[in-house]
Amino acid sequence: MLDLAIAADLAVRSTRRLAGSARPDAPVVLPRDRVSRGTRARARLASRLHRIAAALEPRRQPASTRRVGTPACR
Repeated sequence: MLDLAIAADLAVRSTRRLAGSARPDAPVVLPRDRVSRGTRARARLASRLHRIAAALEPRRQPASTRRVGTPACR
């Protein structure tokens, strides 16, 4: 009798694993709205310009490596 219960439980588990998306209570996943090609191109261009601008900005030295005071010779 115990073997029958265990076999039934294993059969139910394997069925759930194989057909998990076909359950009636599974959430419905809608396809995402497509973003227009022009919007993606503008976003890509803005990203590239931002990277270029960040690369051109002068980098500040960390406070631990900054020189304090006036240089010895000018």
